[in-house]
Amino acid sequence: MTSIADYFHSFRAKIKIADANRLIVTCNRDNRGSFSTLSTGAFFMLKKSLLLFTALVSLSLGSSVSLAAGGFSFALVGDQEYDAAQEALFPNLRNDIDRDTSIRFVVHDGDIKSGSSPCTDEIYQTRYNDFNAFAKPFIYVPGDNEWTDCHRTKAGGYDPLERLNKLRSVFFKYEDKMTLGTQKMALKRQSVEFPENVTWASGGVTFVGLNVPGSNNGLSATTNNTYDAAMKADYDKRNAANLAFLKSAFDSAKKTNKLGLMVIIQANPWDYIPTTELTGYQDFLTLLESETRAFGKPVVLVHGDSHYFRIDKPLPNAFDPAAEFQKFAWESTEPRLENFTRVETFGTVNVHWLKVTVDPADPSLFTFRQRIVEKNKATVTQ
Repeated sequence: MTSIADYFHSFRAKIKIADANRLIVTCNRDNRGSFSTLSTGAFFMLKKSLLLFTALVSLSLGSSVSLAAGGFSFALVGDQEYDAAQEALFPNLRNDIDRDTSIRFVVHDGDIKSGSSPCTDEIYQTRYNDFNAFAKPFIYVPGDNEWTDCHRTKAGGYDPLERLNKLRSVFFKYEDKMTLGTQKMALKRQSVEFPENVTWASGGVTFVGLNVPGSNNGLSATTNNTYDAAMKADYDKRNAANLAFLKSAFDSAKKTNKLGLMVIIQANPWDYIPTTELTGYQDFLTLLESETRAFGKPVVLVHGDSHYFRIDKPLPNAFDPAAEFQKFAWESTEPRLENFTRVETFGTVNVHWLKVTVDPADPSLFTFRQRIVEKNKATVTQ
């Protein structure tokens, strides 16, 4: 006679026994061979075993269910609405997230327009309205396309720092300590000078969002000497503020015995671009690495920028200022920093999102699941 354990072994892609009292059950929305393809006997044995292990199991297509106390899920998006075609797809993404009732909040890691489209007041207000239309609390971290790159002719030839201040007046009012979205959630803003830097805690995890944009963290040349000098002065102050706020977030997480910490920025600090365009991230990466080691618990860096969905472990950081290009992380022979994970979100032209589940009973704490929006699937021609 086939045992219950045999059935679990046969279907281990569907069932994970996390411990003696908890199961994680996964149904893949696109996999028609989930429970429906099991034999009648196997199905009822599986159903019976689930009831023996749990008092309540709620199955939702396309999601995993964990009954560990304190667990929750949230959404990650970024690099969207670059043109009219993608603006038309963004409501599909929003509706897909809103339909998932397990989502606690949504985080956008920056770039709310393309780098060559005008940085107008109107586009900022339109995006503000888009984000406020989400059902759940919505947190947005600024990207380079909406301020550092606004000096470009096609972007309107604006003063980048004037555009940053405009962003702050629309999205990051210091006196407004709440998120965007229909439902609200409280945030802590760093200061009047840097209100876009935010932190919050949820389910035993500390979250911190920082203004660390692409374009070498604001140091890329603009061809305007006045702008370049102002941007360098801004970088010096903003970089110091970012480092202080990041250090404070780690200190708080250690003091309050948090289970993990997530940092959200826009820039890809390991992008395969000339070394001269990565110098603005080295202070940040050095502190992130040292604090992650000292913390000793799961730490995740979320970013967008290069529009390539990935999950990997690029720390420890080995920066060679004399090299024309930096080596890829996988070329390193050093052991990876095991409690650190980098996640890059989907970006244009892929209008999809990531679902993150925090499970206090999982040693890795964070689980990431790609959510492909059915209505936004790309049509591939052969």
